[in-house]
Amino acid sequence: MIRDTSFQDTAIATTPSQARKRRLLLIGGAVAIVAVLGAAAYGAVGSWLGSEHSVSAARLRIAEVTRGTLIRDAAVNGRIVAAVSPTLYSTAPSSTVTLQARAGDTVKKGDVLAVLESPDLTDELKKEQSSYQELAAEVARQQILARKQNMLAQRDADTAEIERLSAQRTLERYDSVANEGVVAKIDYQKAKDALHAAEIRAKHATQASILEKDDVQLALKTKSAQLERQKLVLANAQRRVDELTVRAPVDGFIGTLSVANRSVVPANTPLMTLVDLSALEVELEVPETYVNDLGLGMRAEITVNGATATGKLSALSPEVVKNLVLARVRFDGRQPDGLRQSQRIQARLLIDEKRNVLMLPRGPFVESEGGRFAYVVQDGVAVRTPIRMGATSVNAVEILGGLQQGDKVVVAGTDGFENAARVSINN
Repeated sequence: MIRDTSFQDTAIATTPSQARKRRLLLIGGAVAIVAVLGAAAYGAVGSWLGSEHSVSAARLRIAEVTRGTLIRDAAVNGRIVAAVSPTLYSTAPSSTVTLQARAGDTVKKGDVLAVLESPDLTDELKKEQSSYQELAAEVARQQILARKQNMLAQRDADTAEIERLSAQRTLERYDSVANEGVVAKIDYQKAKDALHAAEIRAKHATQASILEKDDVQLALKTKSAQLERQKLVLANAQRRVDELTVRAPVDGFIGTLSVANRSVVPANTPLMTLVDLSALEVELEVPETYVNDLGLGMRAEITVNGATATGKLSALSPEVVKNLVLARVRFDGRQPDGLRQSQRIQARLLIDEKRNVLMLPRGPFVESEGGRFAYVVQDGVAVRTPIRMGATSVNAVEILGGLQQGDKVVVAGTDGFENAARVSINN
């Protein structure tokens, strides 16, 4: 038989003072516990009672105010366009088009793309060629006439000089015998007069010869000028006929055909468009609100085919269409591979860079509150607080006032707050 331990237990009598002391300790502990629980319950109930709404924390995105470098940028959409995309036109007044290529064909510079048939331009070229040949013959004839006139003028001058010399020799003979009385005085005087007349004729003949040479040279120069003018007219007619053969001005491919084969088109009618894929640019659709901050040479990051390329703003349209302004970006260095005409892309325009500023991740609160209020989390309650925002970027916003570094702010999920002053956040 196993004995129990009852024989080992001894009852100890409790004195009245000990019992009273134990009751006081139990009562004091209970009061302390009730006070702590009451304070906690009061705080929770107070916060809950002061809130207008209650929202689950899982529906919110809370971010912390930090200090750092804010890159102000703008996210825009755009498309790939050809920097060189010439459109070829018909140059003849009325011509028949014979296409030598099709849309999508790859061509080289100088390849024949179309031939225009214009009988009017062909006939005009033949007429100008005939006129040029006629004037060329006139110039040749004038050259012969000039030589002939020069020879005749020189002959007259030489004849007058011979007559002058003959009269001079006759007078010299008379002078040698004049003192001997062999020659009558009247004959001697006649010889002097004859010499004087011969000298005058020789002088006039020489001057006439010079004038005749100048005259024929001027006539020849006039004919030569007419020939040069006709040469220019002929070259222009030849150029217009040559333009009837439409050639590719650049390497590329045919983007679009604007006319059908063997159709009759008037002058200045678009025939086709070429696209030079070796020189592509990006055309961006920039919201009007960013236009005042844009400038030529501004850097841009282009995301295309999963890769990022850089470029610079090269052109900005002065026109606003549907609250958008078109801007052109030129790639830095070599352009990415695999680009296609009109391919859609995304880009970031890097407008400004601010260092050592208060920042907050961007969220829907920027648009829902207009950038004037934010909900700051304090002891499980989102308090609507006035703020001032500065520069904005795709990912962050600058805080100018109303918030301190380290503040917790609800950046997303405030659509259900209904602009309440205080919103309780349930975990």
